[in-house]
Amino acid sequence: MKFTEELYESVKDIWESYYEHPFVKGIGEGTLEVDKFKFYMIQDYIYLLDYAKVYALGVVKADTEEVMQGFSSMVNAILNGEMSIHRSYMKRLGITSEEIKASKASITNLSYTHYMLAVSHNGTLKELAVSLLACMWSYMEIGKNLSKIPGSTEHEFYGEWVRGYISEGYKKDTYWIIDLVDELSKNMDNHQKERLKDIFINTSKYEYMFWDMAYNKEM
Repeated sequence: MKFTEELYESVKDIWESYYEHPFVKGIGEGTLEVDKFKFYMIQDYIYLLDYAKVYALGVVKADTEEVMQGFSSMVNAILNGEMSIHRSYMKRLGITSEEIKASKASITNLSYTHYMLAVSHNGTLKELAVSLLACMWSYMEIGKNLSKIPGSTEHEFYGEWVRGYISEGYKKDTYWIIDLVDELSKNMDNHQKERLKDIFINTSKYEYMFWDMAYNKEM
């Protein structure tokens, strides 16, 4: 069994709870209140700026040119790829760049990104890569799950969001970080594996908390 498969088994129940969360279900069914989605978009935009910084740290901590290039490409993919989905919705929602700059991160948002940054600054490339994994991977799984709901990918408002996380480009980026974690985890002892599992479980819990924060519009 690959190490990422072990990681998945450790959070399977947490991830399956995402699919039943009213925010996530609301996107798939097209029933989520737009004001909740607007709140989420602003918070997620702020989140992604720090998320990209963790990938940038990967360039610093990488040992090979190929891995450095991979992390560099991921920074670009987030800032100019995934965030383009956000910018498209912001235009549709009437969110201005001034509004974004004036917005503050919620406590949950701050706690999550500060945790990833702390893990990445203080740990090795292994810890850094695993801290990034839950976000990328779980969004792909959520996209797959929502795409099974009839009409979800064609919904006039939320369809673009669902399609974004099942796109070939997003899948390629996600499998890059999955494969990297599997490569870095070769020949690890049980103590190291448990350390990485703890990080993966924590970030998976933060993902659920983020959905909750968005649904309840909690600052």
